[in-house]
Amino acid sequence: MRYTASHWGAYQFDGDGLAPIADDPSPARIGRGWLSAARDRNSRILTPAIRDGWLAGDGGAGRGRDGFVAVSWDRAAALAAQELARVRETHGNGAIFAGSYGWASAGRFHHAQSQLRRFLNLCGGFVSARDTYSHAAAEVLFPHVLGLSNRAVQDGQTSWPLVAEHCSLLVAFGGISPRTAQINSSGTAGHEVAHWLGQMRARVVNVSPQESDYPGADWWAIRPGTDTALILALAHTLWAEGLQDDAFLTRCTSGWPEFRDYLCGAADGVAKTADWAAPICDLPAARIRALARDMAAHRTMIALNWGMQRADHGEQPLWAGLALAAMLGRIGQPGTGFAFGYGSTTAVGRPAKLYDWPSLPQGRNPVADFIPVARIADMLEQPGAPYRYNLTDRTYPDIRLVWWAGGNPFHHHQDLFRLERAWRRPETVIVQDHSWTATARRADIVLPATTPLERDDLMLSRRDPSLIYMSQRMDRVGMALDDHEILRRIGAELGVAEAFTEGRTAEGWLRWLWDGAIAQAAQHGVTLPGFDHFRQMGRFDMPDAAEARVFLRDFAADPDLHPLPSESGKITLFNRAIARANLPDCPGHPAWMPPFESLLTAPEGMLHLISGQPDTRLHSQNDRGCESQSDKIAGREACYLHPDTARAAGLAEGAVVKLWNARGACLAGLRLTSGIRPDCVALPTGAWFDPDKTGPDETGLERAGNPNALTRDVGCSSLSQGNSAHTTLVRVSAWDGALPPLSIDQPPPIRGA
Repeated sequence: MRYTASHWGAYQFDGDGLAPIADDPSPARIGRGWLSAARDRNSRILTPAIRDGWLAGDGGAGRGRDGFVAVSWDRAAALAAQELARVRETHGNGAIFAGSYGWASAGRFHHAQSQLRRFLNLCGGFVSARDTYSHAAAEVLFPHVLGLSNRAVQDGQTSWPLVAEHCSLLVAFGGISPRTAQINSSGTAGHEVAHWLGQMRARVVNVSPQESDYPGADWWAIRPGTDTALILALAHTLWAEGLQDDAFLTRCTSGWPEFRDYLCGAADGVAKTADWAAPICDLPAARIRALARDMAAHRTMIALNWGMQRADHGEQPLWAGLALAAMLGRIGQPGTGFAFGYGSTTAVGRPAKLYDWPSLPQGRNPVADFIPVARIADMLEQPGAPYRYNLTDRTYPDIRLVWWAGGNPFHHHQDLFRLERAWRRPETVIVQDHSWTATARRADIVLPATTPLERDDLMLSRRDPSLIYMSQRMDRVGMALDDHEILRRIGAELGVAEAFTEGRTAEGWLRWLWDGAIAQAAQHGVTLPGFDHFRQMGRFDMPDAAEARVFLRDFAADPDLHPLPSESGKITLFNRAIARANLPDCPGHPAWMPPFESLLTAPEGMLHLISGQPDTRLHSQNDRGCESQSDKIAGREACYLHPDTARAAGLAEGAVVKLWNARGACLAGLRLTSGIRPDCVALPTGAWFDPDKTGPDETGLERAGNPNALTRDVGCSSLSQGNSAHTTLVRVSAWDGALPPLSIDQPPPIRGA
């Protein structure tokens, strides 16, 4: 049997198509559009191409505005090598930025980010990006308050079967959505979240502006951005009524007196009561108090999804939720306590052993400089400017060359009109990818790469017990090469090809990786088949792979024997290091701070924009595929409004509307749902950024429905500098004019193609 795999599932070959593997209980919708997207020659990059303006020496001024000329691979490799060498010799490797934010492939070898990092490390290094758009606030906060990395927190989450069996009250801040549970970093062979949600015996409270974030739960339609106030009010009720677990707080936390003083108002004169929180959160005070009492009386799990912290002061709901769970005293018990990320990907909470499979060696980066991942536009616009990150003072580098592989910052980033302006500042931008994304269209040297369907690879996911041999499913499109071969050719121009390949072909590297997997499996008492046999089998399931975990079980049982690697060895409800930094936007304990944009202070008629992940694609991948395209209205992404809101504005379902604010505007189709707050509008991310260049103001209108034309590009705090996409206000109005044509459904102008 022949198989392949992706971030949204594993598939077996089925005639001319693909079929989800038979034992996947909930195959992802995303996969239905995979093949059609890969075969779409209007969106695929068919030939190496060089931007006309760059060849004429425009210094980047024409990026996103002019066309390209097709060139041979020899010419493209030579130009890329020459530019890398020129910038390195003139400005140093600290002037090269290679973020290459990923999800490009679930394969272990053909992982664009790893390939590029290995290559550039051999060429003297580069400025890198730290953390992720997914959960940057958590990645910085957890090491301070728990002493654990976000990866360790995710790995240690209490397993779903224990939650289903032992939890009697699940409070899900941001919900737990099968929509986001379609995906998993490094790939997945199955989707179990919907199954476990169906097994829940607990009462479930979905605290979210959208009912669909946990279908069938008790829906608390909270005002967006106010979850921290609600959590603090729940905590205050526990304290005021003597329902907190003092023994746990004494044994397992530090800083409880300081946090308690903040709750009761001794620190700032404002008691964080239910009556205080009710008008902030738009929830009845009596209901808040009743929930706190229910939490104390039941086996309660406090769960937060990843999206909670992608907002202004994004650290606070995480930290407050952890503090609330600590007050309840059920951390470390089966099925209860604190959770982060259930449903955000399918593997969080999976009851399976973790395997550290080998990966492509990247070597050491000689350049120590980096930026927080979501601060690209700041870096490009403000070279030499100071900023704070993770309790340190830093300075933005002066970047002359950007090299991106297998990613699309014009999807992930915020305020894309601002990013477009900043993107013109580097001297050269190199992009290697398989499709004409907005990022590729704004490159100077474009290098066509294969998709995962056009090459062999290995899915070896540490959180999945199934190992998949990813067989090539289709012929290479156009002149596409895999990323390893692209970089080998450029490396030959620079004299590093031998060091880059170590004398191995792509198949040689796959065999090398599989040999490492055989050795790793042997440590678990498992004998893997030889490489050729595995390739023929297509799939191997690790035996006896089930394993249940309880988050912080050993620590909670004996914090003296199993201390946390935090500043106190305990859960820090007041963190001395953060407090000493005197950050204006992240104090030393969980706190409520009003967001920079909020319905609390919004001008009349403004709505809160919810820009969650779509269910038809992964981020912007497969947007040109049949599944994503069939879900659009007049070729535009669909937004969702409450029927009462639409009626008041004179808007009808199926119409095209304009969403807009001071940062820009975008068009979207309109669908109606009663499962959203009337003061909110939901527009999924990932439509290919398509700004209208025909009008006098090129920042005026995005045509395809990309919400990041509207979001604000400001760090959620000076602690983590994570993105704050979910703190955005917009207006929605009818679009009465002729619909401007899309440009993303065709390649850019290419001479000689």
